[in-house]
Amino acid sequence: MGRTLLQKVWDLHTVRKLPTGQTQLFIGLHLIHEVTTPQAFDMLRARGIGVAFPGRTFATTDHIIPTLDQSRPFEDPLAETMLAALEKNCAEYSIPFWNLDSDRQGIVHVIGPELGLTQPGMTIACGDSHTSTHGALGAVAFGIGTSQVRDVLASQSLAFDPLKVRRITVDGQLASGVFAKDVILEIIARLGVKGGVGHAYEYGGSAIEAMGIDERLTICNMSIEGGARVGYVNPDQTTFDYLRGRPFAPQGEAFDRAVSWWGSTASDPDAAYDDVVEIPASEIEPRVTWGINPGQSVGISDTIPATGAGVDEALAFMGLSGGAPIQGTKIDVAFVGSCTNSRLSDLREAARIARGQRVASHVNALVVPGSQAVRAAAEQEGLDQVFRDAGFEWRGAGCSMCLAMNPDRLNGEQVCASSSNRNFKGRQGSPTGRTLLMSPAMVAAAALAGEVVDVRTVMSHV
Repeated sequence: MGRTLLQKVWDLHTVRKLPTGQTQLFIGLHLIHEVTTPQAFDMLRARGIGVAFPGRTFATTDHIIPTLDQSRPFEDPLAETMLAALEKNCAEYSIPFWNLDSDRQGIVHVIGPELGLTQPGMTIACGDSHTSTHGALGAVAFGIGTSQVRDVLASQSLAFDPLKVRRITVDGQLASGVFAKDVILEIIARLGVKGGVGHAYEYGGSAIEAMGIDERLTICNMSIEGGARVGYVNPDQTTFDYLRGRPFAPQGEAFDRAVSWWGSTASDPDAAYDDVVEIPASEIEPRVTWGINPGQSVGISDTIPATGAGVDEALAFMGLSGGAPIQGTKIDVAFVGSCTNSRLSDLREAARIARGQRVASHVNALVVPGSQAVRAAAEQEGLDQVFRDAGFEWRGAGCSMCLAMNPDRLNGEQVCASSSNRNFKGRQGSPTGRTLLMSPAMVAAAALAGEVVDVRTVMSHV
């Protein structure tokens, strides 16, 4: 019987089986940023331990940096302290670091793939829950905590519990106006926010295979919102074409050899899965969250649930009524960005909706590219001017309003149409702020209308 990609990569990176039943895995690539690392480095110093493989760790800054005024020192003293600590630690331990003055700086889960650091068959770890993003290129990628960041720095390995593999197949052609964000929200709505606990999610089927890498990154990014430890797509020609010529990818004949090996890491045709879920692409429409976790979403033509687990609490917090349509929900803020949806293709789709239009007068709308490279490419295409002409703010690269560890945050009870990944209470900075997750195109459409609308009706006019 064949093996899955997870099994192949797991076996290739196994250092040993531990008495606890866990597996000690070698970590091929370690990505770090300013938030989860200061204490990890301090713990190394306290024990007199160095960094085992500094050439396998790469650093950037993303979470705490302002996206409007990035001059130093930052107004927020904690943010300045965190960034200064990362600068010091990377210099002391000879770790490559892309700071604000580097054209490679950006959100850690955006720059990893775009630089070619992320490759098929790898194990990847980062002190950020959305590290599952990198599975879009056929890697097995884990989000870890600060103590585990310390362990990777010290030993380049981690202990993990074994995982089951659930194959999620989306077959058919997605309708116009339906994007990767809608697909993953549909999956989470069907399987639940805890449905993936103890699992790796393998995404496949003709709809997934037709997606570009940017879209696959969105799907894998939110695997963690469905409770999965890992999410991945098997590497294919789309993967290889994406990686060719990227700075850290193999070059020349070495690339051709790598492609041969990368292809061998894909799940075998006769691989056995612990579970298989099949979703027809034709059943997916643009989706919007109405509640306080990413599993609480509905199709744009549906009504908000009136009953069910956690519904009363969510409706009370969101100020919505069960049985009412999600369309027409007023918004105050529109945010296009985050490690989920801040890549060039995301910005193109949002700009397509915004072109020649104007943001509603009561809406504060901002677009935050995921990296300096994305920003430069968007500006070369004139997308920044499209957004500015429409009334959006065009910002520097960073995590921005996704998690409110920087000046970009909601105030009071503002409602935000957001292309980010979490709609928890307080996620965007205000304890009473409310978040509606949707695709970048849907965010742009909501920004123009001042309320949630079906992007398909807008697309028919663009």
